[in-house]
Amino acid sequence: MRLKEEDLFELEAEALIKEIKAQYGYDFSGYARASVYRRIKRFLGQKHLNSMGELRQFLFTDSFFFENFLQEITVNVTEMFRDPTFYLSLRENVLPILSTYPFIKIWDAGCSTGEELFSLAILLEEEGLLDRTKIYATDINQKVLRQAKEGIFSASNMAAYTSAYYAAGGKRDFSEYYTSNYGNVKFNSALVRQVVFYPHNLATDTSFNEFHLIVCRNVLIYFNRELQERVFRLFDESLVSLGYLALGKKETLAMSGISGDYNFVDKNNRLYRKTS
Repeated sequence: MRLKEEDLFELEAEALIKEIKAQYGYDFSGYARASVYRRIKRFLGQKHLNSMGELRQFLFTDSFFFENFLQEITVNVTEMFRDPTFYLSLRENVLPILSTYPFIKIWDAGCSTGEELFSLAILLEEEGLLDRTKIYATDINQKVLRQAKEGIFSASNMAAYTSAYYAAGGKRDFSEYYTSNYGNVKFNSALVRQVVFYPHNLATDTSFNEFHLIVCRNVLIYFNRELQERVFRLFDESLVSLGYLALGKKETLAMSGISGDYNFVDKNNRLYRKTS
């Protein structure tokens, strides 16, 4: 009986995914199924809903409720200077090359609530590059984009973030970049003075500019192979000749159709450079 119930849940979940695409334009068909099913079940429990029918009713009649659902289904686990050696490698191996360009364009794809974005901005500021860099910060979820623009994070994380900042080669007192208030910290808005916040769905949207560096870390691990390949080709179309691509440590171009056009800058930190 349990297997039949599980099969029914999966069928209803697949129908829901199709309905969401038809009504809202968000396509989750390429997301790893185990993760999507788990997140839908968790959302049902959080909202004390007894059936997929109840969930469907709220999703398609209440846009605010759908936004909450979207935030649960999309993955927004992020930290400042996550994997400090990546940022150190970016500082030492990529930014010196980009500094020779008169103007730099960076795409932070899947920027979530902004921790990665502010980490990138701080690096650029310290290397004297922020004023001639335009960063496009995109995410499927407009709610997290608004959070990223605000630059407000929990003060409880700052000890870990400070440690990671120095491990990433930080050059200043980290507290210079933010002010504390009521258990939160707000990062200086000047850090995002060169940022364009832009809703973008990696599963369905197309290239919208050319970039010298694309950073998309720990997003593709939630996609199936077919969707990963689509995104790799999207990034390839969006990178200038000799542009750089940064992935998460568990992500790789190895099995992709574009792998032959990229060389490692830093294998351990999944930093690639386009060869032509």
